[in-house]
Amino acid sequence: MVRPGLAAAVAALIAGSSGGKAAAAVPDGSIALVGATLIDGTGAPPRRGMTVIIRGGRIDSIGKSGGKRPAAARTIDLQGRWLLPGLIDAHVHWRDLASARSALRSGVTTGRSMGVDRFADVGMARLHRSGAADVPDVIASGYHIRRRLADAFFLDFPALAGLKAGVSGPFAVAQVARSNASRGAAVIKVMATKRAGMPDADFNRRMLSDAELRAAVAEASRSGLRVAAHAHTDEGARAAVLAGVRSVEHGTLIRRKTLALMRRRGTCFVPTLSFWLDMQGPGGEYDHPALAARARAMLPHARRTIREAARMGVRIAAGSDMRYDQSSPYRVADEAVELARSGLSPASALRSATSAAAECLGIGRRTGTIRPGLEADLIVVGGDPLRDLAALKDVRLVINDGAVALDRLSGGTGEQP
Repeated sequence: MVRPGLAAAVAALIAGSSGGKAAAAVPDGSIALVGATLIDGTGAPPRRGMTVIIRGGRIDSIGKSGGKRPAAARTIDLQGRWLLPGLIDAHVHWRDLASARSALRSGVTTGRSMGVDRFADVGMARLHRSGAADVPDVIASGYHIRRRLADAFFLDFPALAGLKAGVSGPFAVAQVARSNASRGAAVIKVMATKRAGMPDADFNRRMLSDAELRAAVAEASRSGLRVAAHAHTDEGARAAVLAGVRSVEHGTLIRRKTLALMRRRGTCFVPTLSFWLDMQGPGGEYDHPALAARARAMLPHARRTIREAARMGVRIAAGSDMRYDQSSPYRVADEAVELARSGLSPASALRSATSAAAECLGIGRRTGTIRPGLEADLIVVGGDPLRDLAALKDVRLVINDGAVALDRLSGGTGEQP
């Protein structure tokens, strides 16, 4: 959450530099969004002709347009456009600020980082908290726990050079989890199965054992952190759920019995369909005929798993598994569209990238919907997403912690320098 005084200063600085409607600086940083068609991301029906007042970086009030609003507020007339919560991407790999800023311009105000070197994600999270309006909020994981750690891990933790030979056993897994927590990670990621995006890897094989998964969850719990588990197979996903993870990432081949277990335990499902779609296309990091064939074979399985999970009431969160750079053609808006194609209703697909994602990530008390008291993470789109989810790709305005981060309403690109 941006400090109120700093949020106002950042908002004024951005407003003064962007021209058009964004040029109106406001002394206290308050904003009145009028004439909104409000979709709060919970599944409630849209409300037309609404005014949302933002003050001190938070949603201050919601009411019918024409009501009283602060005299000093900067007024933005949405003229009936659709006002939504900022999008949440529950599985990203932002490597640098350029990627994070690209995500913000696409409407993503929160991303959960699922693996990056040198704790770049922790740095982004701290920069956001310091009041940087052009950086989305980041739930950082640091390094994901696998058999062979990234080389960069040993630059950050040279005292753990003994793990270069491999992470094996509960004690070693706990060491890596504790190291991530010590550097500011907000979630721990573990590899229950091998990766699917490497042609020489068998993604059907387990990586961490049951005991190692339990050790990661126990160590994370000591720091008050949740665990996300990469798992493509039913066996890997079930072991992770029984170990106590909060979410299963990918889950391509999960069966009904494990989905029922996830429903009972409240384990979230982050399918990352965009990953399989990306793998089918030429270029980028997955440009390999074996991977394209794998993706074509696995995508129907992934869609069936999603359809069954939705039918059984498993909470689904949208995650793109993308970097948001030139090699990443998909965004979380695309993921929401694909979830709808896989059996979710448009309202449920929208929830997967807003309120449901916030609940899965443990941030539902501060963001993910439009309600007084929550952080002012909001976007405006040009069409009705409940009629066509592709409208989520037409982002006209982004408000990040109460500061205008992108304004295309005035006709220009709206991008900040």
